[in-house]
Amino acid sequence: MKNLKRVVLAGTSSMVGKTLISTGIMRALSKRYNVQPYKVGPDYIDPTYHTTATGNYSRNLDSFFMDRGQIRELFWRNSKGKDVSIIEGVRGLYEGISPYNDVGSTASISKALKSPVVLIVDARSLTRSAVAIIKGFRSFDRDVNIKGVIFNRVRGENHYRKLKDAISYYISDIEIIGGIPRDENLEVPQRHLGLIPTPEGREKIKRCIDLWGSLVEEYLDLEKLLEISDSIDFGDREDTTLWHVDKRRCTIGVAYDEVFNFYYWDTFDALRENGGNIKFFSPLRDAEVPNCDILYFGGGYPEIFAKELSGNRSMIESIRKFDGKIYGECGGLMYLSRSIDGIEMVGLLECDSIMTKEVQGLSYVIGTFLENCPIGKKDITFRAHEFHYSKVVNIRGRFAYRIERGRGIVDNMDGLLSSDGRVLGGYAHQHPVANPYFASSLVEG
Repeated sequence: MKNLKRVVLAGTSSMVGKTLISTGIMRALSKRYNVQPYKVGPDYIDPTYHTTATGNYSRNLDSFFMDRGQIRELFWRNSKGKDVSIIEGVRGLYEGISPYNDVGSTASISKALKSPVVLIVDARSLTRSAVAIIKGFRSFDRDVNIKGVIFNRVRGENHYRKLKDAISYYISDIEIIGGIPRDENLEVPQRHLGLIPTPEGREKIKRCIDLWGSLVEEYLDLEKLLEISDSIDFGDREDTTLWHVDKRRCTIGVAYDEVFNFYYWDTFDALRENGGNIKFFSPLRDAEVPNCDILYFGGGYPEIFAKELSGNRSMIESIRKFDGKIYGECGGLMYLSRSIDGIEMVGLLECDSIMTKEVQGLSYVIGTFLENCPIGKKDITFRAHEFHYSKVVNIRGRFAYRIERGRGIVDNMDGLLSSDGRVLGGYAHQHPVANPYFASSLVEG
């Protein structure tokens, strides 16, 4: 399967400009090619930039959530028929959940996919030292195939020439893809969970992405990048299972708007494979929920829109009258609680949400279901992640899952249930591969 062209864009650390450069490359290549984007790790926001840049839904690849076969199968499903796949890494190339192995790292994804790697280096105040950085990254794990380098925050032509001269002198077998100039105006506004999601500022962000694409076209050798992406045979497709399938016919109303947009697109694939018909709606703008059997509220920023959400009384009353299963995840949990910072919400879960200045949960999660519930089966262990600056207080009710790794809602418990077990809210962000019964449980009557 040598035609599965692919390249991993990895950083030497966080904050070296991976998202700007990766998204810019995706945008520039999409003018001529059908580009499939990916993000390493559990991030929700960066993939919305990729999707805007390419017109194809970006997918997450994560070796904590998935084994090698599952990583390769997800890649094969989404990259077949595409011209090239661009994979944005997470943090530094070798950063994972442990100092002693590469689980959860960009390196693990590059090895699973046999993908060449282009290393992004922040070149501020570097010339000869850049050689030492690249040599160190290449020698650390010989199974990671670093074939090229991109320099970011280059001071000017003279600086770039010195960088190229140093690399060419000391490293003969690495391609220099180019150097992006230093420009503070290229940064994108951020808030406590990262970049502003594209559904919230679509037109402004699209203009930024177009600018990044133009910058990449001017300063990077995209033909050389494409040559690198075609340099290693992918190998054979592997026989593996991604998620449990138990086909049923149902309709799922999914909250998707400026407020709720933290979803893995693979989740929608898993729901559809299980017989789910998805209807998107907006708790912010619509008057009522759609005609459906199940409601699903993903993560997002309900705290930013708390007054507007509370002011949409017809929507709140529509949710309160809904008699099917309801699942809320992180931001969805907050919306289903009685209040956010004293502002009235839906109130189907007996708790209140409050925002804090410090992060309350930032971790990969391992949990076990204590009973059958809307998203899982009793005694099944799942993997997930959590990232939030809120906490839930004044809690009444029972919990559906215990957290062995991570924090959960309180006392390592998560998945707060309503008294009748019909409504569930939790902080753990679920992925359909890492929780293989997520989709089949949700679509059950």
